[in-house]
Amino acid sequence: MNKRTLAILMAAMLASRTTQAEETLLAYAGNEIVVSATKTLNSITDAGGSSVTVITEEEIRQSGKPTVIEVIKGSTGIDVASNGGPGSNSSIFLRGADAKYTLVLIDGVPVNDPADGTRSPNLSNLTADNISQIEIVRGPSSFLYGSGASAGIINIITKKAGEKPEAYVGVEGGSYGTYKYYGGANGRQGIVDYSVGFSRLKTDGFSSTDERNRFVNSTGLSFEKDGYENTGFSANVGVKLNDNLKIETVFRHTEASSEYDNPGVDVIGNEQDSEQYSGRLSLKMSYEPLTSTLYYGFSSQDRSYLANGTLSSKYHGYLYEIGWQGDLKAAKNNTVSVGLNTQHELIDQASYGLFASSIDNDMASNAIFLEDQWRIGNLRLVGGVRYEDNEKFGDKTTFRFAPSCGFGDTVVKFSYATGFRAPSLYELYSTYGNEQLKAESSKGWDIGVEQKLSDGLTVGTTYFSTEFDDRIAFDLSTWKYAQVDGRTRTEGLESFVEWRPDAPYTIAVNHTYTYTQDANDQELLRRPKNKIGFSFSWKASDKLRLNANLQWVGSRKDSGARNDEGVVTGKLDSYFLANISASYTLQQNVELYGRIDNLFDEYYEEAWRYATPGRSAYAGVKVTL
Repeated sequence: MNKRTLAILMAAMLASRTTQAEETLLAYAGNEIVVSATKTLNSITDAGGSSVTVITEEEIRQSGKPTVIEVIKGSTGIDVASNGGPGSNSSIFLRGADAKYTLVLIDGVPVNDPADGTRSPNLSNLTADNISQIEIVRGPSSFLYGSGASAGIINIITKKAGEKPEAYVGVEGGSYGTYKYYGGANGRQGIVDYSVGFSRLKTDGFSSTDERNRFVNSTGLSFEKDGYENTGFSANVGVKLNDNLKIETVFRHTEASSEYDNPGVDVIGNEQDSEQYSGRLSLKMSYEPLTSTLYYGFSSQDRSYLANGTLSSKYHGYLYEIGWQGDLKAAKNNTVSVGLNTQHELIDQASYGLFASSIDNDMASNAIFLEDQWRIGNLRLVGGVRYEDNEKFGDKTTFRFAPSCGFGDTVVKFSYATGFRAPSLYELYSTYGNEQLKAESSKGWDIGVEQKLSDGLTVGTTYFSTEFDDRIAFDLSTWKYAQVDGRTRTEGLESFVEWRPDAPYTIAVNHTYTYTQDANDQELLRRPKNKIGFSFSWKASDKLRLNANLQWVGSRKDSGARNDEGVVTGKLDSYFLANISASYTLQQNVELYGRIDNLFDEYYEEAWRYATPGRSAYAGVKVTL
């Protein structure tokens, strides 16, 4: 499908009468609303067999965590490994898959960096400010989102205007010389609704190289601190032209600077400066029985690396997409969705010095998808197919089938899907690139059951399995990227117990077992087989709320890791973290809050030779105007 054909189809569909009544988040009281699982507004119950986790605005606030990467760390099916403190590169492993197989969206816009070597997501600089919720969809999702969603997606949704106008300011500070100030406002004025937020975070940090690792720091030196600063702004603005037409726009900007070390070596003078933009402009047209959305989305990411003030390399990645989606209410219990989009990405990279090199390339693709959703009694049927035509490697077809069915207080879920990942521009065109690479492919399925035992008490478990073919890896014999023979496999079990009684507290426990095996029958790096999480929230009074989050992470394989005797085992030790937080309403519009991370000062590493924070405490005040 070429661009001209796509444009004609878009024009034809926009000319048709278009959709459905304006959506409302209040339609599903007591059940989280998600958009990412089906690209339509749904309760989790109506999303079929999808495995979805929703982290709400309230849960983000109660955690007290400053960044999205910290917020998602304890989520079911997600493992995160960071190369040091704030702002350092972090890898997200969804159901044990490589980070490159997870697609991250901000308000539906892909933000995986086209200039990254594997086009993996990095959320280290994304703060948790002005976010309404985070949706995590586990399992291949390429039929809706295309390349890069082979393991699943994470969609970060910017807060919208509330029913009442509100403005707020706050300040907080704590360990490692950290301080943050922030503010925001949201409301409605005539046909305009708005939500804006601003934040500034700065910390002295700690050395990215682990000075407590005696095999890195045998003489017990005090390493130099690696500082970090971050300035962010976000906005979500809507203009309701009439009962049928609405313009919506979202925008997010982050500017950050972080100091870093070389692997296993304390270095003074290394600095990374980054700037990230993302945004989306859409026109929603609602004429029963069709809702139609025309949109333009973009993300821009710039990274510069400096050594003692001298520029050593710079990376610019840019992506834009133009698309249309129509959701037809074919019957009271049936919704059919059709989507068209064209996407373009580019890389502009330059390295200086002895190994100078540069890349300036781009790639485009066009796609169409069809999805059908049925609600028949307690049966939910969700299925769809996608055709994508990439100018580099040709076409690819993916599909998904995800039914669920309720039997009294029991729900059984199932899904089967295929996915793919296009080679990154770096893998194709860099000094180490290989223009003969083809797309990686995947297929995965899961089956699960959820049981309501009593009012407020629910248990559930899901088995999952995913296989990846034609995996792209770096070939040390040729110093080029190459396709790897054989299959890489991940499988496991996700289980949870959640108790939300008619009382001022909630308790949740989750366990994830993950088994990984690459094409050489080796375990994948930095992925624990077992992980257990426990969370507790108690509204002790009308003014006081207390929260606790406990996490145990099992041992993980990592290159070069040693045991206490100095023997290279290639394995990182397990660890246990306890984090607590509290908030107190001093007056109607004044809230005091604080948290202690790593309460028992546990020593651990997420990646061999890289440091993690010890016991640290933070406190702040928020004033609502």
